Parts: sequence; C-alpha cells; structure tokens
Amino acid sequence: MAIVLGHNQYGKAEVRLVHVGAGRELVDLNVSIALSGDLADAHLSGDNASVLPTDSQKNTVYAFARQHGIDQIEDFALLLARHFVDSQPSITRARVLIESYPWLRLGEHSFQRAGAETRTALVSYDGNDAHVLSGLSDLVLLNTTDSEFAGFIKDPYTTLPETQDRVLATAVNARWRHGSETSDWAASYAAARDLLVAAFARTYSRSLQQTLYAMGSRVLEHRPEIVEVRLSLPNRHHFLVDLSKFGLDNPGEVFVAADRPYGLIEGTVLREGQPAADIAWAAPWSF
Repeated sequence: MAIVLGHNQYGKAEVRLVHVGAGRELVDLNVSIALSGDLADAHLSGDNASVLPTDSQKNTVYAFARQHGIDQIEDFALLLARHFVDSQPSITRARVLIESYPWLRLGEHSFQRAGAETRTALVSYDGNDAHVLSGLSDLVLLNTTDSEFAGFIKDPYTTLPETQDRVLATAVNARWRHGSETSDWAASYAAARDLLVAAFARTYSRSLQQTLYAMGSRVLEHRPEIVEVRLSLPNRHHFLVDLSKFGLDNPGEVFVAADRPYGLIEGTVLREGQPAADIAWAAPWSF
C-alpha cells in the first residue's frame, strides 16, 4: 500500500501585537499565519531548505507594523500575505487571520478595553488572486420578545414545549466575503455590522434559522461589495424560572441564562450564481 503526503501547511499562530501610532492611536491585534506550497521535502526527508521559520514569520509581523503602520486590518493582512508568497519561491499560498480587540480612548494617552465584539479579517493569496473575508465574533445580541418557536418535530424524546413568546439571544460570529478589494474597509465593516444588528432587532423571529437568513440577506441587499455572508449563531437559551414554589407567578419576567448545552445555528447567505472562493473560512490552520 502506497503512503503519500496530503495537504499540509504551517505557520505562526496568535502573534500578539500592540501598535501605538504617532497620534497615540492604539491597535491591539492577534495575527495568525498559515503557509503552504512546495514543502514535501521537509516532511519526507527533513530537508528544511524550503521552510521559512515560523519565528521569521512572527518577526515579519512586528517589522511590518513598524515599517508600514497599521490602519485597517484587511490592508495589513493583504500586505503580509503578499509578502510571504511573493518573497518565497517555495510558498504558493498564504492565509493571514487577524483579530482586532477594541479599546476606548479615555484621554490623550489613556484607554479602556472595550467589552464589545472582536473584529476579524482573513486574507488568502496565491500569487494571483487575493480573497478577503471581513467579520466579527462574539457580538452579543438579545431580543426580549418578538420571537417564538413552534411547529417543530415531536419524537418520543421531545420535552421542549412550544412557545409563542421567548427571549432570543445569541453571540454573533460572522464573516463576509468581498467580491473585490474595497477602498474603504472601515466603512464597509461598520455598515455590515450595523446591518446585522438591524436585521436581528427588526425581524420577528419564528426560529433562529429565520433570523440568520434575514441578517445575511440584509447585508447583501445594502452592500454591493459583499457577495457572501456566513453566520454561526449559538442560541443562548433563557429559561423561565418556576417561582410557584414561592407562591409567585412569573409572567415572562424572571429567566435563568443557560450557557450550555446550546443550539448552534450556522448557515451561508450568498448572491445567486456566485462561485465559491478557494479560501478556508475557519482559522487558517484548519483544512
């Protein structure tokens, strides 16, 4: 039986970088790199002639931050991805994932870590084409009403009662693919985020699946530069507390928030006829 090497990649994961700009702007990033290409000899014979050390990749992140500064994370990811492919003959594809942690400015040089979501950018470059995924993670949203869940399958193990009024809460994890490189990443991100939030808030939900589709659709309807939206929505269940043992009623006022187990609703919304991009949507070291 023949044994062969399959797809492989390597890189430096979670390079922590804090950059302070000339105007005391604060940028706090987590950068992960995955490179693939002609690397068979490193696996089969231990020949490292084609291997750019992961430590060198880490140093490149820091050096480029100093040399080029950091404004939009999509631009910084593109800069890094192109550098690794264009400068290394053995590397044919680079994927760069950046997570950006927000801070609130308190004064000229003082900041407070914001408790909001994390902004993300994932870039894939193969020497010819660059694909850009912008996104966010852990955007916590909640509707106190205008949500129901009924009409579902009942099997011998079903104990969940139908409800016509429930709390709907989730922590949005979203990525959206750009059809081309936009000239204003910040404006595109801000608009897409606002559209996701607006759709969640304004959709009467009969299921979290319906809400997911409404959120993705709203982004595509209003942002022509975006061609595909992928959403992962954990259902953060809120259960009505039984207060009858205390002689109290509970007309939808007191809930317990359960963090696990939870339903996980995931889906893709895209423009009809849009071809799939050759890019990993998960962390860059995932296949």
